[in-house]
Amino acid sequence: MVEEGRLLHREPLARYTSWRTGGVADQLYIPASMEGLQQFLSGLPDAEPLHFIGLGSNLLVRDGGVRGTVILMHGALTGLRVDQGRIYAEAGVTCAKLARFAARQHQHGAEFMAGIPGTVGGALAMNAGCHGGETWEIVDRVLTIDRVGKLHERNHQAFATAYRHVEMPVADEWFVAAWFRLADGDAEEAESKIKQLLARRLATQPLNLPNAGSVFRNPPGDHAARLIEASGLKGYRIGGAQVSEKHANFIVNQGDATARDIEQLILHVQAVVKQQQGVDLQPEVRVIGEDGHA
Repeated sequence: MVEEGRLLHREPLARYTSWRTGGVADQLYIPASMEGLQQFLSGLPDAEPLHFIGLGSNLLVRDGGVRGTVILMHGALTGLRVDQGRIYAEAGVTCAKLARFAARQHQHGAEFMAGIPGTVGGALAMNAGCHGGETWEIVDRVLTIDRVGKLHERNHQAFATAYRHVEMPVADEWFVAAWFRLADGDAEEAESKIKQLLARRLATQPLNLPNAGSVFRNPPGDHAARLIEASGLKGYRIGGAQVSEKHANFIVNQGDATARDIEQLILHVQAVVKQQQGVDLQPEVRVIGEDGHA
């Protein structure tokens, strides 16, 4: 018997995003299993707008909410195991959990993922990275699902990847799992490296306030945080959204920020950095939904 999962209507999305902002989804589906997700997708209308989200840690949902169906992977597809010498992780597994699991299996090379505040699905979709590592450097192959619920296994070579970018070979497919190719290593050494990376993250990032991680991509040969700080924008505020005083490439919610506050602040930072530094900063945050303001 297939576990069907939960379907919620007019569900507020602020509780599913790390910025704690955003409007409602027409419907939010939380799968209970891969088979349940396949069955659910197979029953949707062909033209139904679809959005897959994980921890919502690289996502801005506009105040007007999201039309169509949002599928929540975090807490749903959480399979994690060793499969024929590869680490198999489903899209809802957090990157930090994957890093720790790999270390315990005496596998080396995934430690950097402990610093990515998201899920495997999101990391695959944007080639997330930190501390010198990128997700697709360790991907062997992936499992995707299409809008009618069919699964497809694809090798790494099927995808064109670059810094914070992944080009899907086929439209309307989403990542649901991956096999990671890692090297044999020492468990204690890997776990020690993870602890060091997490301590550095705690010391340098404003983790005490709602945020979405790094807002802008680093331009070639430079750092977005340096450019923003050099433009005098550290601490700059629009409504409840503020450029973090701890790390200039973070925008924090001081408690009452709307999605519009955050989006307007992103645009302001881009304009000022362009004017003062001559650099076009590119957001790495995904924006979905409708504005909702007259």
